[in-house]
Amino acid sequence: MKHPEQVTRIQAALLDWFAANARDLPWRRTNDPYAVWVSEIMLQQTRVRAVVPYYERFLARFPTVERLARARLDTVLKLWEGLGYYSRARNLHEAAKMVVTRFHGHLPTTREELLTLPGIGRYTAGAIASIAFGRRDPLVDGNVTRVLCRVFRIRGNPKDVAVQKRIWTIAAELVPEEHAGQFNQALMELGSEVCLPRDPRCEACPVNSLCAARRHHEQDALPTRVPKRPLPFHTVVVGMIYRDGRILIDKRKPDGLLGGLWEFPGGKRRPGETLQAALRREVREELALTVRVGRLLAVVDHAYSHFRVRIHAFECTYVSGTPRCITCAVFKWVRPGDLGRYAFPAANNKIIAILRSRKPTH
Repeated sequence: MKHPEQVTRIQAALLDWFAANARDLPWRRTNDPYAVWVSEIMLQQTRVRAVVPYYERFLARFPTVERLARARLDTVLKLWEGLGYYSRARNLHEAAKMVVTRFHGHLPTTREELLTLPGIGRYTAGAIASIAFGRRDPLVDGNVTRVLCRVFRIRGNPKDVAVQKRIWTIAAELVPEEHAGQFNQALMELGSEVCLPRDPRCEACPVNSLCAARRHHEQDALPTRVPKRPLPFHTVVVGMIYRDGRILIDKRKPDGLLGGLWEFPGGKRRPGETLQAALRREVREELALTVRVGRLLAVVDHAYSHFRVRIHAFECTYVSGTPRCITCAVFKWVRPGDLGRYAFPAANNKIIAILRSRKPTH
């Protein structure tokens, strides 16, 4: 890659800087591999500030991998509610059961074994192996990619296979024999706090004298930016279906987007459909029920990672049919005041708040 002297200088500079500037985060106050694992799963595609309260509540409820493995998935998802990317919670729960049965309650220590667990990919395996077990394994996330592209003046789309391979190769060569975990955390911290996507704080960077992008005045141009495609947009309808003072909710099947979470019956409007017609059709296809669509209760805009939705929530009256799960996993009739007991996608919070504060027109 580069000269050994440059590698040594980068290692020393980052470790010294991290020792003096590392943020005080709860997962940095423990050497428990299980806690490190939970933090790394939560930190995937999620900001540190958002993760901290979830991490603390999660560890208070499930302090050991055994406790997590014994928990019901509904309980895990409820605790995860609002953090998003719910497949992480499902995989973490499933992996916990595998750790207990296959590894006798001890998280695997090698990258190869860690990769056999659901929800653990190349980055997360490297993070756990280096931070929890001190192994000389690299990790590359968005922050590390930005740092390395600038320091080593790497051009090209960072998502291209050849560019990714080069970044991972450099990351692997930089990890020192000792203090691998601290070094990897320093790289991520540098990208998070100093080597920012826009207007990087180069004057505060411990390796600014070694940064090729800065030397060529290209730190604002690297990594190479690829234009983002507009997010697809969907119009969604959901129904608050009442019967005897209770509302019908159903649980999504465990696989796929928002798997295992509860929701109000409904779905996407088709081209040419009215909102009311779309809702009647969706409820019939989902639960084999006929409903009368009433007043509009709320309109909620929400963005997911790959698409946006506008949710139209209507109050509905049950007309006929016996509920049966066609496209859902299970259903329940619940009192509006009890909705808070169930794990719903974040987009439903506004709807639930309205339901709990007003009476239906029935």
